[in-house]
Amino acid sequence: MIQSEGEAQAYVADMCDAEAVERLKYFVAALKDENEQQNLVAKPTLDIAWQRHIADSAQLLTYVSRETGLWLDLGTGAGLPGLVVAIMRPNRPVMLVESRRKRIEWLERMKTELALPKCEIAGSRLELVETVPAAVISARAFAPMPKLMDLSARFSTGQTTYLLPKGRSAAQELQTLPKKLRKLFHVEQSVTDEEAGIVVGTLARGIKTKK
Repeated sequence: MIQSEGEAQAYVADMCDAEAVERLKYFVAALKDENEQQNLVAKPTLDIAWQRHIADSAQLLTYVSRETGLWLDLGTGAGLPGLVVAIMRPNRPVMLVESRRKRIEWLERMKTELALPKCEIAGSRLELVETVPAAVISARAFAPMPKLMDLSARFSTGQTTYLLPKGRSAAQELQTLPKKLRKLFHVEQSVTDEEAGIVVGTLARGIKTKK
């Protein structure tokens, strides 16, 4: 279990090259500055940004291969976890979905300043995003599980991996899904918080996402 900023940085450094680490350091500094202008993350978490945001996002990479299929991050907000994934895996296409104007502007700026040509910002509501097949769908704080499944199902191929950090409510949220759907997912322990979980699974094609 990661318990300090130093442990978090070491954990992340083991998963990417030195250039990515430098970009992540730039991102953390920029996040702290931008948070003075708009509330991207809870202010107390900035003192433990590597543990709470960077390593917390980076751990999702351990559940998927290094393939280059599209990673779709829903309601990305400050770019968590999607922008962290794009920094650590710059050859993988990543699409960040965000509807709030100021956050879209922030994400576009980070994409440019961090030189991430394969990172795309979909600046609109998810309902208006063109359907594309995703290899991975992530969402950190997007919507309750039933709504999330309903809105994201059209992007799933039947082999799509869902990675949904749900904090301390992971097991509880999983129980809100219909039984047939619930069986396709399970909760993994987060490495950054002993009480937090990640809902992981694959949405079978043709299964109904509503009761």
